[in-house]
Amino acid sequence: MNSNKSQQLFEQAKLIIPGGVNSPVRAFKSVGMTPLFIEKAAGSRVFDVDGNEYIDLVGSWGPLILGHSHPQVVEAIQKAALAGTSYGAPHYGEIQLAEMICDAFPSIDKVRLVNSGTEAAMSAVRLARAFTERDKIMKFAGCYHGHADTFLIQAGSGLLTGGVPTSPGVPAALINDTIVCRYNDLDSVRAVFEEGSGQEIAAIIVEPMAGNMGLVLPDIEFLYGLRELCTEYGSLLIFDEVISGFRVTYGGLQNLLDIEADLTCLGKIIGGGLPVGAYGGRREIMDLIAPEGPVYQAGTLSGNPLAVAAGIATLKILRDESCYDRLDVNSYVLETRLRTVLEETGAEIAINRYGSMFSLFFTGEEVTDYESAMSADVNKYRNFFAGMLKQGVYLPPSQFEVCFLSCAHNEEDVEKIAEAVWCVLNDQV
Repeated sequence: MNSNKSQQLFEQAKLIIPGGVNSPVRAFKSVGMTPLFIEKAAGSRVFDVDGNEYIDLVGSWGPLILGHSHPQVVEAIQKAALAGTSYGAPHYGEIQLAEMICDAFPSIDKVRLVNSGTEAAMSAVRLARAFTERDKIMKFAGCYHGHADTFLIQAGSGLLTGGVPTSPGVPAALINDTIVCRYNDLDSVRAVFEEGSGQEIAAIIVEPMAGNMGLVLPDIEFLYGLRELCTEYGSLLIFDEVISGFRVTYGGLQNLLDIEADLTCLGKIIGGGLPVGAYGGRREIMDLIAPEGPVYQAGTLSGNPLAVAAGIATLKILRDESCYDRLDVNSYVLETRLRTVLEETGAEIAINRYGSMFSLFFTGEEVTDYESAMSADVNKYRNFFAGMLKQGVYLPPSQFEVCFLSCAHNEEDVEKIAEAVWCVLNDQV
């Protein structure tokens, strides 16, 4: 695998971009390699500047549920661009996308479009504090809600990979107002509420399906318990469905579990691969947002016509439930094949999968929370990643990220991925 051009571009990038990348995990530091510089992508494949082709299991970190360059999405973007790339003014597409989101989530009466998941989460927290007139926020170790100051405390994703438990530059006052509990441990949450903090907590923010310490499946009773505690103590329940929104069903995980969050954060899929985010919830909460209410939040490119057009095109396709059926079948087959490979090779790897998302943890124990995720051997993953790349399969360059299948992946891709895993684990690369 020739990486001369990627190496040259990386050296050039490092001169003018911090670390040579615009998001830390892309630097491949945790896998000890030079990052791939992608030249183009189509369907289930990405192609780097050195002429290598890979089956892509990153999918731009989740948005590309239809695969790369889906014709209907591309056409929608092209048509929108011809009418103008940005208005800084209202347009009909915003209404269309907002209506589709509200129709898909019973808990959302109104929604505000923003530019990223980070912006959605930080805005939802500000709104929750204003609505409850309280300051404290509860989050969970290993869950990542973007890089706003409030959330960078035992955060997941790239921070886990880099071994950084938090970030310099976060004021101590914000740390004091953020309570961190253990994911899937309802007793730890209940103890905080019952020991006196319940009346001070504005909101619990949680990934209903954790996707930033690798994929960690929720204990359903844990999520039901969070709903009950928030209702009892007058706190708001914020579901961060930036990853799970429209990934597991048409709507969110809350639809499948019949749990209504007070506020929901969205991103990724609702932009069809373009930058977008959204937060929404009950009418009486959302009516506090300016200009209707006093809670200020604004954005120059919010509701950008290109991103909105891509999102609308994507959601129109996903409304046909057969998309999710195909995804579930291919994902189930892949999981079954991988478990067979692990049994044949004797490798100690835990597999977590839900729908078209999955993670391979290099540990012999079940992964159910931050502590068990941290038992994974990052050095073994590093070697595995390099081997899979040689086999033409592009995995997330971090043990603590999620693999995504798309509608563009077919049975042949699934078989090639399974064969590649078998070869790498048997050192036949």
